[in-house]
Amino acid sequence: MHPLELRIRARQQHRAGSTVAEVARRLSLPYPTVRGWCKGQAEPREHGTGLRCFRCRPDVDNQTDPSAYPYLLGLYLGDGHLVMSARVPVLRIACSDTWPGLIEACDATMRTVLATKVQRVQQTGCVSVQSYGKHWPCLLPQHGPGKKHERPIILADWQRELVAEHPGHFLRGLFHSDGCRIANRVTTRGRHYVYPRYLFVNESSDIMGLCQWGLDLLGIAWRTNRRNSLSVARRGAVAALDRHVGPKS
Repeated sequence: MHPLELRIRARQQHRAGSTVAEVARRLSLPYPTVRGWCKGQAEPREHGTGLRCFRCRPDVDNQTDPSAYPYLLGLYLGDGHLVMSARVPVLRIACSDTWPGLIEACDATMRTVLATKVQRVQQTGCVSVQSYGKHWPCLLPQHGPGKKHERPIILADWQRELVAEHPGHFLRGLFHSDGCRIANRVTTRGRHYVYPRYLFVNESSDIMGLCQWGLDLLGIAWRTNRRNSLSVARRGAVAALDRHVGPKS
């Protein structure tokens, strides 16, 4: 199967005045193939098609940055939702006004993975970074009615493969949405100590399990301090997570 980009290029050259034979010679393609492209169906356009959806492009091994998708998946599982009731599905991720760098990162990642246009809608205390696209459901099969913690959240095999290849980016998305890096203060025998600590809080036991799995993939020690919360507090573990996540900005 020939890439869509090649078909588009052939049609563009034919519309510009080249004959089918000239286009075929220029692109080193069979005449009947080029004739079918140029005289048959209309040229596919990027908008509204699966041109950038790597799940709908079996002829392309990797249509997007594979490290960007796990980060977006982490953001979505934390503070995102996919609206299917609209004429075109819309992905929305809530980003706190407190972290303008997170808003920029979310916007850029949506564009890297799929979006050609991204909107920012100001809400009370946060910005809803959103993008309309027919193929968001292809990339986020965890969407469904109701809240995430009220339904199963299970990754597809291809998602697990991407997360396993880039666990740091996945954890970065999770901690940037539902996590934080704080200065923990303790007093022992009258002496005061301050040390950095990561916390991740989510009501979904499935999403908590995915966060734990990601930490295990990187060999980062963690412990649960509540039913819906885990902590990364050991010095070496915090340093390791700093290399992949770091504080929000």
